[in-house]
Formats: sequence, structure tokens, C-alpha cells
Amino acid sequence: MIEQLGCGTTRSDELSALRTVAPAIAPSLLMCDFGNLKREIRRLEETDVPTLHLDVMDGHFVPNLSYGLPVVETVRRLTKLPLEVHLMIDNPREYIRRYRQAGADLITIHREAVADPRQALEAIRDCGAIAGMALNPGTPIAALECCFDLCDLVLVMSVEPGFGGQKFERVALSKLRELRARLGSEVLLEVDGGVNDATIAECAAAGADLLVVGSAIFKHSDYLARVRELSRLAHGS
Repeated sequence: MIEQLGCGTTRSDELSALRTVAPAIAPSLLMCDFGNLKREIRRLEETDVPTLHLDVMDGHFVPNLSYGLPVVETVRRLTKLPLEVHLMIDNPREYIRRYRQAGADLITIHREAVADPRQALEAIRDCGAIAGMALNPGTPIAALECCFDLCDLVLVMSVEPGFGGQKFERVALSKLRELRARLGSEVLLEVDGGVNDATIAECAAAGADLLVVGSAIFKHSDYLARVRELSRLAHGS
């Protein structure tokens, strides 16, 4: 199990560990049973996933509300797995340190939500977290050219952010391929939205290191079997 950044590992160590296990499944807790959160996390830990993905939505940047700091804090108490907090919110710069203090190891913000992406990414790195930048399906890669050097991770959205269970948008595949060609292997690439049995192999082949999966895990009773099957498909076997 990969240790939380605050438990003796550095940001560089964490990035290296995640690159080593790629392509890997990153379960999104958005669709888990929050009434039995401790049990859900234990079941996910048993699958040996390397990280958990937490979607924070504010009802403004995206047309949906999810959870915030108290849930992140609770998840942090329940597991040592690295936590990626995906901030789908307005003014994410104002909340970076608070989510780091709540237990986030990776903090991903949206390019569409920040006027100065370099300042925001530097703030994430300054508080010791892995710095991620997300792109919506309609946002071109060119929007990140000003801050490639500060991105530890780039998250390619393959659906419009806000709701789970949407259909995969194939523009994500061409973005992943271009980003991998331009950024090499040092920057983690992640894909989120509509990742399932039918799309996961293409995502991994296009260069995704982390594959955010929600309904393709949580709509099934056997999480271990599902993660193993998705991992098998991601590895092309």
C-alpha cells in the first residue's frame, strides 16, 4: 500500500510510486455508499488500488453538489491510501491549503476555473501536494502551455464535469496521445468520465496512467473482481 504523503514520503516519491503501477484504477468515491463509508473504503483497499479519487463540486462551476472538507477529512482518517481531491469549484486557489490540511495528497483544479494557472499550481506544490490541472472536453491543450512545467498531473475529462454515468467523449483519446507525446513519462496523465470495460483499454493505450472509474465499480457487488477485470483490460490482456 502506498503511504500518505504526510507519512514520510515526498511528493517526488509519490509521483514515482504512481508511475510505477500505471496504468492503474483510481476509484471515484462519488458513487459509493456514503452510509457505509468505512466498509466501502475497506473493500477498495482490498483491491490494491493505488489511490482514491474524491470529486468536490460546488453547484457553481459545475451544475451539481457533492461533498467538501468534512468528507475528505473523514476519508483521510479511514485510510492511508493517497487521496486525489478533484476540485470542480470556483476560486479553487482559495481552498487549496484547506484541502491539503484535510488530507489531500494530490490536488487537481480546473484550467477553466483559474485566471492564473501558474499561481494556483505553485500554491499546490508549496503546500506539499502533487499538483494537477484538469481540462474539460471543449478546452484545448493549448490552454495549458503556459504551465506545463508546473503540472505533476494532467487530468483529461472525457465527459462534461458534474455528473457520473455520462457517455465517454472520444476527444479525450486524442488529447491523451498529444499530451503523452509532448510531456513524456514524467507527468502523470489521468482520464475521468465514462471509463468502463468498453473504453478503458483505449484510454490506457492513449497514455493514461490513472483511470478514474465510478459506476463500472460501484454498480457491481464484487469490487475486487471488477478492479481486477478493469486492470486486465487496461493492460491489454
